[in-house]
Amino acid sequence: LERFHARELRVSPHVLGHSRAHVGRAVAELVRAAKAQGLRPGPLALSLRGDFVPVGSAYEQHQARRPGRFDVLVPLRLPPPLEPRGAEEKEGGGGGGAFACALRARRGAPEPPGRLSSALVLRWFRGHLRRCLGAARYRLRDGCRLSLSAPPGRPPTLLVAPRSDYVCCRGAMAVRLVPAVPLGHALYLTAPPPPSHRGAEALWGLDASRLEQRLLGWARERGPASSCHLKCLQILKGLRDLRRRGLREPLGSRWGLVLSSYALKTAVLALLLRGPLERWDERFLVERLEELVLFLRDSLRRRVLMHLFLGNAGLPEALAVPRFLREAAPVNLLAAFDAATLDAVAFQLVDTWVWAPRIIAMYSGPRAARPANLP
Repeated sequence: LERFHARELRVSPHVLGHSRAHVGRAVAELVRAAKAQGLRPGPLALSLRGDFVPVGSAYEQHQARRPGRFDVLVPLRLPPPLEPRGAEEKEGGGGGGAFACALRARRGAPEPPGRLSSALVLRWFRGHLRRCLGAARYRLRDGCRLSLSAPPGRPPTLLVAPRSDYVCCRGAMAVRLVPAVPLGHALYLTAPPPPSHRGAEALWGLDASRLEQRLLGWARERGPASSCHLKCLQILKGLRDLRRRGLREPLGSRWGLVLSSYALKTAVLALLLRGPLERWDERFLVERLEELVLFLRDSLRRRVLMHLFLGNAGLPEALAVPRFLREAAPVNLLAAFDAATLDAVAFQLVDTWVWAPRIIAMYSGPRAARPANLP
């Protein structure tokens, strides 16, 4: 496991630093150009605030393999007469981590109709960035090449290809740009909504990435200097990706959906909160990995893996989680999957852990291209 992590999963801090610097410059230039272009025409004018929020594994030190994918929240500025009001949707179609962004008029302004549509905002956001891409390309013409991929219904992806002589910076990087409405308390409403609510155009997803970063920082400050929780997460993601190569459909496509990176991170954070943090010293790497696998197996068998922040009253006070989040309805991250799928994934997960050395030998390194049958 140590060799597998060092050879294939560990990301060089030098490479990650260069990659983040390129991404930061490219996103800052695109957001600056988009902000300079002005408001969206019409009664519900929108604009960008001119800043962006880096989130995800590339900024939390647990991205596995080469740093090729990044996630960035791009906060929106609502027009002056309107304010966002984040509240979990209660009437028909709500829950499950989906929120409504209700609009209310400030004193002296006429009452606006309904709610802010995440689908319409996402459509405007993609078009707005397309119109501004040329200006960003011109200013960065000597540093990198930019292109924008904007599939319908999904956040646009900025492709950054640095013009660099450094070997570590020659690969292109994909940056997912997610439009977000700030709620305060380091929380954002993001478009589109969670997968189970993709048909509801008025609903938004809740992004608590900054709270997750605070929780990781809390564990780093109070845990041992050689804590292995991030290494465990990287190894678990690496084993998941390798095992996917040997699974037949339809389980192969569902495997990564059930054991998503977010679900794996939720499991790691849940075990960190159980304490004591001294158990995560690097000497106990194998024990903690086995504990993670068994925790996930039990969660899959019970069909329950709860969202870490929604409805969780047991979080540390140091995180300053807002009251409305603690009192929200709990959300089960596995609710969208049927029992047969969860049972199959639970069995394959334990099998993956038992046969981890064989799987690493067969599906990683130079032999990965050759098909192999597992017992």
